[in-house]
Amino acid sequence: MMVQRQGNSASAGQRLALVIAGVGILWVCANVAGSYLGLSNRTRALFDLAALAGFGWAFWIAIGIWRSRQNDKD
Repeated sequence: MMVQRQGNSASAGQRLALVIAGVGILWVCANVAGSYLGLSNRTRALFDLAALAGFGWAFWIAIGIWRSRQNDKD
């Protein structure tokens, strides 16, 4: 049973890493595209806020994974 719990938390950690990497790549691409297309700073700030929301969501998931691992220790 413990091996299955470790497998679940490992796959959740991998998904979290993919989300963080994906948000980071999309953020960089949005900044490059905004610069190339000459978008206004206001529009580019919207992309920054979207990336911030994505990183905040990833942080929330990371806390959930950490809490589930803490509960498994008990």
